[in-house]
Amino acid sequence: MNEPFLFPKWVDGLKPVVGAGLVCGVLYVVVVVTFGFAPTATDVGYMPTQPVPYSHALHAGELGIDCMYCHNTVDRTAHAWIPPTQTCMNCHTAIHPKKSMDPSNPDSEDKLSPVLTSFETGRPIEWVRVHDLPDYAYFNHSAHVNRGVGCVSCHGRVDRMEEVYQAERLSMSWCLDCHRDPTPFLRPLDQITNMEWKPDGDFDPATFAKQHDIRPSTDCSTCHR
Repeated sequence: MNEPFLFPKWVDGLKPVVGAGLVCGVLYVVVVVTFGFAPTATDVGYMPTQPVPYSHALHAGELGIDCMYCHNTVDRTAHAWIPPTQTCMNCHTAIHPKKSMDPSNPDSEDKLSPVLTSFETGRPIEWVRVHDLPDYAYFNHSAHVNRGVGCVSCHGRVDRMEEVYQAERLSMSWCLDCHRDPTPFLRPLDQITNMEWKPDGDFDPATFAKQHDIRPSTDCSTCHR
């Protein structure tokens, strides 16, 4: 006696379609994961051309200018302050104030020309943002630097960059890795801008985290408000 079919016979014709769908689905996931985490998707290495060839390697590295001299709101506000031209001229009124404008100077490269023009006209320099999070992601600089997360953790060794570029992925998974276990990224509060600081026996990040009640939230509303 023949057993009745569980499904009608026409279902057999769907097997190739279902098989092809499964293969395409797997390929789709592979492509999304591969390209979604690729540097081109996360902007790692993004280094736009700026209107002024400002060298962080010279200013922050060789000259040792502290990050917070120029970005002086990071410990008080959510956003990093982009320094106005006056900040540049605090030094350059005395340091090569006209050097780049002197055509007889064989070393002249007009590097300071946009700065001097901005200072004379009052029109701001149109810097190009390098670390630009999506609008749906909220990030508060002060909440991090006041809890022991140094500049280098997110921005890399800016003091070695001739031109600033994005050194980290800044993706959701990258942020969550830190929120789930922040201790590897913590440092003394007086070393926040010191990019050469290394952990030593005098600093215990676990104790620091306990003393400052550092328990980052992983709830969606923390960053997506």
